[in-house]
Amino acid sequence: MEPDVLGPPYERQTIDLGTDDEGPVVATLVRRRADRPTRRAVLYVHGYVDYFFQTHVADFFAERGWDFYALDLRKYGRSLLAHQTPNFCRDLGDYFPELDAAAKIVRTDDGHDTLLVMGHSTGGLVISLWAHARRDAGIVDGLVLNSPFFDINAPWVVRRPLAAAVSRLGRSAPRRRLPFGLGTVYGESLHADHRGEWTYDLAWKPLAGFPVRAGWLNAVRAGQRQLRAGLDIPVPVLLACSTRTFRGTKWHDSAALADAVLDVEHMVRWAPRLGRHVTLARFDGGMHDLTLSGPAVRERVFVEVGRWAEAFLAAGPTPEEPTPEEPTPEEPTPEESMPREPTSGELGGAPSAEESTDQPTPEVPASRPPAEATTPSAEAAAAS
Repeated sequence: MEPDVLGPPYERQTIDLGTDDEGPVVATLVRRRADRPTRRAVLYVHGYVDYFFQTHVADFFAERGWDFYALDLRKYGRSLLAHQTPNFCRDLGDYFPELDAAAKIVRTDDGHDTLLVMGHSTGGLVISLWAHARRDAGIVDGLVLNSPFFDINAPWVVRRPLAAAVSRLGRSAPRRRLPFGLGTVYGESLHADHRGEWTYDLAWKPLAGFPVRAGWLNAVRAGQRQLRAGLDIPVPVLLACSTRTFRGTKWHDSAALADAVLDVEHMVRWAPRLGRHVTLARFDGGMHDLTLSGPAVRERVFVEVGRWAEAFLAAGPTPEEPTPEEPTPEEPTPEESMPREPTSGELGGAPSAEESTDQPTPEVPASRPPAEATTPSAEAAAAS
């Protein structure tokens, strides 16, 4: 590991992935350790036109006793080399080698026995396909999908002919630029120089995104078809998204309170195809990247993720280190031996506020509309 661009306590490791038709290929694994030793870890995977910069997400998990890792996939962020086409791939399975390598580092090299994998947008689709492909390997213990890219954000009458055209072009001219992209609305809603509260490297995450290439979109469509045919992910899955979709191409204040990249109803529709243990949580006011939503929304998102992990991964906060054994008490004095008044709990009364605990969020079948929740950040209509 070497120091990361985020500075301490972040460090990173470069993963050599050999070469492809453009030359050398690498991925980058970023690590932020919890304050105390732990055997639990989170692996975060970004979306399209994105990279890991969300340090508040890492802080949330580290404070709860999880070591946090984030993977910048090949040709994204820290892993984007000068000779490469930004964010390009021809098959979403191209990302499986770096996911395998990252999981080995987390589990084998760093000694973790619980691995929660969290993916945003296109990253949510990628890790779903990977978890399905590795379902018998015992690598993953749970998935959190933050606004996953399960369908193109366009009407059906547009999606069907578009899919056919992209399929042909993706095979014959994979690097052909398509005449559409992300637009600037979502980027404006995020970046602190515009209407947002976040600062990040605009060279790695441009406001209007990178050009959408035919080969990349064809790869995404192929992955989405596999999802819709049905996956068999054997571990618990939490799918989180907004309650609203913003469809405008120009700025409006409502863009900061909705998913301005994808259609959230597509996520809800296809959630049952992930596996047999899927929980759906929707957050009113959530943006495409729920963790980049407004403060109140993202706090609700973190609470929900924490409760879900406690319920389904038996992952409560790491216990404090044990204190030294107390010395054997001396014989009590007569006064200490006298009977005492019973407490309300001993009389069977209601526990005090200090004694009560939250119950874990019940699992909501993915096919039904769930209760509200809240969160923040995203990627784009044709491209997340």
